[in-house]
Amino acid sequence: MKQFQDQVPQGQQAHPLIRSLIKCSPLISIIGLLLPTASRANQVDVFPSSLNYGGNTHQLERSWSELNQQLDSLDTLLGPAPDLGASDVLEAPELPSNLMDANRPADDTLSQEDSTPEPPLSLPELTDRNTDVKSVSLQQAIAIAFRNNPELQIQREQIAAQGATVASLSGAYWPTISVFADVEGFQSGSTTFSPYGNNSFGFGALFAKQGETPNFALTNNGKKVSGSEDGPFYVPAGGGLYADSNGFDSMAGLQLNYALVDFARTPRVRTASAKLQQFEQQYANQLRALQLEVSEAYYQLQLSEQLVRIRDAVVRTDLIVLQDTLNLKQAGLVPRVDLLRRSATLATDQEALIQALADRAVARRALWTLLNLPADVVPSAGDSITLAPAWPLSLEQSLLAAYNSNPELDAILATRRALALQQDEAAAQLLPKLSLFASVGGMASVERTFNVSLTGDGCCGGTFLPLEQVAGYDWSVGLAFNWMIFNAGATANAVKALSLQEKAASQSYAATRNSIRLRLERAFLNHEASLAKLVSARRAVGASKEAFRDSTLRYRTGLTNEVDLSVTQTQLVNSLVNRLIATVDVNVTYAQLLRELLPMPRDPDSTVPTKLTLQGFSRRELDQP
Repeated sequence: MKQFQDQVPQGQQAHPLIRSLIKCSPLISIIGLLLPTASRANQVDVFPSSLNYGGNTHQLERSWSELNQQLDSLDTLLGPAPDLGASDVLEAPELPSNLMDANRPADDTLSQEDSTPEPPLSLPELTDRNTDVKSVSLQQAIAIAFRNNPELQIQREQIAAQGATVASLSGAYWPTISVFADVEGFQSGSTTFSPYGNNSFGFGALFAKQGETPNFALTNNGKKVSGSEDGPFYVPAGGGLYADSNGFDSMAGLQLNYALVDFARTPRVRTASAKLQQFEQQYANQLRALQLEVSEAYYQLQLSEQLVRIRDAVVRTDLIVLQDTLNLKQAGLVPRVDLLRRSATLATDQEALIQALADRAVARRALWTLLNLPADVVPSAGDSITLAPAWPLSLEQSLLAAYNSNPELDAILATRRALALQQDEAAAQLLPKLSLFASVGGMASVERTFNVSLTGDGCCGGTFLPLEQVAGYDWSVGLAFNWMIFNAGATANAVKALSLQEKAASQSYAATRNSIRLRLERAFLNHEASLAKLVSARRAVGASKEAFRDSTLRYRTGLTNEVDLSVTQTQLVNSLVNRLIATVDVNVTYAQLLRELLPMPRDPDSTVPTKLTLQGFSRRELDQP
């Protein structure tokens, strides 16, 4: 009656006589067709006329026909569709071979040798070697990730590099001593032109023209001797000189430099130390984050593997029910539509199974990525799903423990300290510097001149001059003073920029503090909710099992129809999945809580715990002021 009244236009009600006929007559469908027709003249056309009356029904049929043609054209890409007339044959379609290969069960447990990562700069090669599926426990997976994970290895290298930087900068407190040595060979040639004769300069008889008295002459046993000819080195006006020379120079010694006063030295070393602490805190935080990632990936793998089992069990159940439906149909107890519905249900559940297999293969590869395993090794969850215990701390106690010695917050504090020390280092550039320097060394050189020739009626081509040898030493010691008194505000602006960065780091600390609280409260509340949902999910599974069992028996005896059976089966599958998801959510949220509280070493050389427990945290300790 209510359904019929909804078909009557607003403002018009059926006649009392008609209403009584509706209650007692099986002609309700006919009256339902006649009454709207009788009142159609006064009826407001709420819906488009193309969907209601007249010849537009043919238009709708044509639309369905066109859609069906389009779907058929798409089906041609997948081959011919199965014949519905052959639905009496119970055959499950063959699953994709690649998908089945990716979901092979584990061949063996993962060993230390199998988990050795490949070189960081290598790429996989195309080989015929099959992929090995290895079983791994959660604790083993965490240990392998701590050893092999590339991101964690980057953190270790950064810490080692920054430690070397601190040691390098600390050397500024000591003097530097260096040894220097230089050996040089040379050869050269030169030409000299003179517009005047060299005798005019009074260089002696060797440079005098015949008959001219020089200012001084060579002596022989203390007596002046005048040459009877031109001097051997006489160069007339317009003459010149050409000569070659070669030899070598050498020097060697020690040099010492020591900065007596350098106000930027200490802030520079302390800045590097603060950055080292920052990297160490980030390393500890990365350990926390990695254990959570590995735990979530492992729990997701467990979930996907259990979903494969559930979907496989559903398909097997579908085959049994389909066989029962086939037997009932052959006995004439159920119509053919029940068999078609069960076949459609089987196909849908097979699709879910295929997707579950794909999800498990992807989950394996996701865990493989975190563990950085060789390309031919794929992990499989070796642990069965167990329920994590209830969180032992209250929300307030958890927050107190999370903020206590938190590496994520400590890393920001180390950043602030580094920025403050950088300001001192920058400001020290305007302060004076005093350095001590000292050096001691020796030198030696040998030189000869040959091929001496004079031009302009000169003489003596090829003449050798005597070999020249020089040797000596020197030493020096002193103080160097340097004071920058003006650099156009460069230092002041650099200090200002660092100060603003320090303030930004303070705001980052506040944002991170709030983010930690949000993450912890979300994990805490979701953990409580997961435990509560798990109780309800278990109850739902028990009720759904009984309902499906009863519905199956009633269907076999003809007391219910296929629709009721499908509904109860769907409820059972959903309840199983919900219970599984609730169980995994309990474990995931527990791991999320551990991520905020687990104590992790700051030193990369320290042993990292792989058993995730709340050691060191108890209600009694946290309740103490």
